Formats: sequence, C-alpha cells, structure tokens
Amino acid sequence: MASAVAYFSAMSTSPISPLRDFVVAFGHLLDSQPDEPRILQEGAALLRALVANDTWLPEDYAQPHPTHYQQYLLHADSTERFSVVSFVWGPGQATPVHDHTVWGLIGMLRGAEIAQPWRLHEDGRTTLVGEGVRLEPGQVEAVSPRIGDVHKVHNLHDDKVSISIHVYGANIGAVQRHTYPTEGGRKTFISGYSNSTLPNLWDRSNELNKP
Repeated sequence: MASAVAYFSAMSTSPISPLRDFVVAFGHLLDSQPDEPRILQEGAALLRALVANDTWLPEDYAQPHPTHYQQYLLHADSTERFSVVSFVWGPGQATPVHDHTVWGLIGMLRGAEIAQPWRLHEDGRTTLVGEGVRLEPGQVEAVSPRIGDVHKVHNLHDDKVSISIHVYGANIGAVQRHTYPTEGGRKTFISGYSNSTLPNLWDRSNELNKP
C-alpha cells in the first residue's frame, strides 16, 4: 500500500491532475492482479488522498438536479476494469435500496451522506442492518457482494449539495443491477450516466491542462 500511495503523492500538479494521478495509480494497482481485499484496502488509500483535495472537480461535473441525484462519469477504464464517477446530491435527495454486483469505493468530497446497509435474504426480502454509515469529507467506505452490497444512500443535508466520488470494479453505468422496492421483489436497472452531453472528464484532461 505504501508504494501505491507514494506513487500517487509524487505525481505532478495541474487543474485536474489529482484525478489523472488517481486513475494512473489505480490502474497500476489493478495491473498487479490483486485480490479484492487488497483492492479495497489500497484503493481506499488512493481514494482518500483524492477526496482530501476539493479543488479539482470542474463545475460541469458538480451540478445537482432539482429532483434526483446526478451520476457523472469521470473516467471509464478502456477494458472496463474500473470506473470513476461523481455523485451529486441535491438537498435531501436519496437513492432507492439498491445493489452494485461489483466492488465499490465511496469517498466523500463535499457535504455529507448516510449509507444505510440492508441485508438481502435468500427469499428476496431485504431488511435493515444496524445503523447507517455517515461519511464526511475525506472519508471512504467500501461495498461488494463479499462484504455487503445492498444499501440506501441519502444526502445528510436538507439545505445544500453533497458530492461523493465513487470507484467501481466495472463500467458501472453499463452494469445490470437491482433496486429493492419496499413492497418486496426486485427490479432490474442500468443506471447510465447523467453527462450524456459531456465527455468523460478524463477525455477533457489535455484540454483542461493546457497552460
């Protein structure tokens, strides 16, 4: 883990270089073919360093929607090993109870959110598990089918926007996933991305880093 963090810290600085450095470092981590516990441990350290800096996310990728959260693609690995997304929460906005089907890391950039875990039973029922996890800026939380994959997330604030940066072990906007309605059962969905009219931020990196 120390070598990955050292690599991240040694990279150059420019308008969005924290994201570029994170993507490169995370790619190097996955190149070593780590198991999931190592991905979550070392990846969390890299993400923690990324969300410790709140100067790199352009406003285009931080815009809320008046009725629902936004999911902006920042980077999708060319072989879909991982993707990086900004979740922008308007005041009081929340997800339904849902799963991911792949590992994920959530780092809080601005504001705060609560992630409430749910347990999925063999008969398809979901039940609350303990208390919600509160994330403040700089903190990181993990999900996966191995350690717990079903939760509901909401913006802790009713009067301001919150933003979290998510990293997933797939191109998450193309993954078939599920929501779990309160009346029971599950519904399949593919989330896509909110920035259909914007390039992903990695593709804008050369433009944004011109002198």
